Amino acid sequence: MIVDRLEELARYLPLNSRFGRAWEFLQAALRQPESLTDGRHVLEEGKLSVIVESAAGRGPAASPLESHRQMIDIQLVLAGVEQIGWRPQGECQEVTQAYLAERDIEFYSDRPKVWVELQPGEFAIFFPADAHAPLAGSGTVRKAIAKVAVE
Repeated sequence: MIVDRLEELARYLPLNSRFGRAWEFLQAALRQPESLTDGRHVLEEGKLSVIVESAAGRGPAASPLESHRQMIDIQLVLAGVEQIGWRPQGECQEVTQAYLAERDIEFYSDRPKVWVELQPGEFAIFFPADAHAPLAGSGTVRKAIAKVAVE
């Protein structure tokens, strides 16, 4: 897991060839968040998309850990405050929903080891080794989630 501010995302571009295109989209989203419609924005079919959503926080107890095998998440807060839990995926022992390849997701009842609070302009990158529990705060958060194919 990586947590930082959007203006620092450029330092992570060497980690994946599609991070640069994601960065450009996310910068534009942060500059003019009201111009983005909620929903999925496909930048490269099956390889790079950005989901823009407004959602109510569920609280820590109602936010299960999830992980992905094919995609890396870059979760950027546009408005509100996001709280996300983290635990190494390799430590998750209690699978509540087996891996669904068509959705690239698996869920666990294990609890996060670490909680991170993200303000507007801050992001977290979750790799396949990072189980994460999004929307664990309270209140509404608007965010952009870049889904980047693992190379």
